[in-house]
Amino acid sequence: MHEKLQQQDRPKPVEVKSDEQGQSVKVAQMKAAFDSPQKTPDKAVERKPSMRKDMKRVVRQSKFRHVFGQVVKNDQCYDDIRVSRVTWDSAFCAVNPKFVAIIIEASGGGAFLVLPLHKTGRIDKSYPTVCGHTGPVLDIDWCPHNDQVIASGSEDCTVMVWQIPENGLITSMSEPVVVLEGHSKRVGIITWHPTARNVLLSAGCDNQIIIWNVGTGEAMISLEDMHPDVIYNVSWNRNGSLICTSCKDKAVRVIDPRKETIVAEKEKAHEGARPMRAIFLADGNVLTTGFSRMSERQLALWNVQNMEEPMTVNEMDTSNGVLLPFYDPDTNVVYLCGKGDSSIRYFEITDEAPYVHFLNTFSSKEPQRGMGYMPKRGLDVNKCEIARFYKLHERKCEPIVMTVPRKSDLFQEDLYPNTAGPDPALEAEEWFEGKNGDPILISLKDGYVPVKNRELKVCKRNLWDQKVAKNTENSSPANKPACEAQSTKPEIDMQAVLKEVESLKDLVSSQEKRILKLEEQISKIAI
Repeated sequence: MHEKLQQQDRPKPVEVKSDEQGQSVKVAQMKAAFDSPQKTPDKAVERKPSMRKDMKRVVRQSKFRHVFGQVVKNDQCYDDIRVSRVTWDSAFCAVNPKFVAIIIEASGGGAFLVLPLHKTGRIDKSYPTVCGHTGPVLDIDWCPHNDQVIASGSEDCTVMVWQIPENGLITSMSEPVVVLEGHSKRVGIITWHPTARNVLLSAGCDNQIIIWNVGTGEAMISLEDMHPDVIYNVSWNRNGSLICTSCKDKAVRVIDPRKETIVAEKEKAHEGARPMRAIFLADGNVLTTGFSRMSERQLALWNVQNMEEPMTVNEMDTSNGVLLPFYDPDTNVVYLCGKGDSSIRYFEITDEAPYVHFLNTFSSKEPQRGMGYMPKRGLDVNKCEIARFYKLHERKCEPIVMTVPRKSDLFQEDLYPNTAGPDPALEAEEWFEGKNGDPILISLKDGYVPVKNRELKVCKRNLWDQKVAKNTENSSPANKPACEAQSTKPEIDMQAVLKEVESLKDLVSSQEKRILKLEEQISKIAI
């Protein structure tokens, strides 16, 4: 009986004579197949809460979710600027609350423009430049402790430090405050110490990093054997006790420059052959940008304590432009600007996995040749401006403002926590002796009021000074006071020499006057 029932049941779908009936059965079967998982009560229960959790997680981190970028009006751009065509992956632009500096094309050497921020519109071709280098300028950086001091590195193997007049240039400047010579190949990286006055780092294509005391014009630290190939970039950590570097050998290194030791190292941080970048974050982690083996652009986060595996890796696109990272330690937002791209991507870094959260992308029509990034104290807090970029086109510089929309006109404390001010925490000598200092923070509640910058004075030590200094180091503590007394001698000698030179000048001028009188008397006699 059971078998008969089975046989009766089986043929029903097969013995359908009409096409319409067959189609309807197939449709019913397909519908049942697709509908059945959705009707399963267990899966529905599983999905809904997880989606809600995701929504909660996104909302919790949404302070910068609605950040939007806006290009300023044409009359607020800097027009008719011949931006440098040098094939070097630096930003070509440096900005502070007073000036914007742009590396430009220059015949017969290297030059860069320094414009007061309000000097918008068309820039005349005869506008004065900073033009002391004999080769193209590759990198520039404003001093964080003096808004009128800027350093430049060039293909001529030198680093130069310049003091810009308070109201900008009136005539072209070709005499730097100090020339720092020590590299044997072109200097492509310049970066000031974040908390110590007059400490400057330079890196060249000689695979060497030099840290200078600008106040004395001396190379204090030279890191020669740590990088087997070209250094792509160098970044200081928050208090300037460590640096991290990316190199052509695909390695990222964390270095203690004063001990001249490698603290942490990751070989092949990114598999791709194109240039990488590495920067320190406020919490001490390192963020890198680079390329995968398949030439996809990547963003990775590393814990310095264990660099075996990255904390997270984000793959973005297959464009070949090098990603320049700009980081705001106050809000933990990273902005990625690709050279040759027409977009700026921004991410928020948090303590919870997946650590790096994509926020949004700002896109424009023109590709960027370079990018300047304004320090926090140069922003307009009344407009909830959290970042400002200076995008270089082929012939102009265009500011881009990043804003968080808020209805209230009150000061937004959550957007503007206390930020690094212009005062250094340490003097150069203190840092070289081993001291560390966190940035001295200021409030932006009433806006940033620029302070009067003191003039950069360089007292270059001569060879005699250096020999005396070496003798004091080698001598025993008992002999130190005597050596210190000796070390003041060259200064006294210099003063004596200067006085002698002045007296000789006076003597020469008096003799010239006497000769002129005698010549006049002889000419009268001859007549």
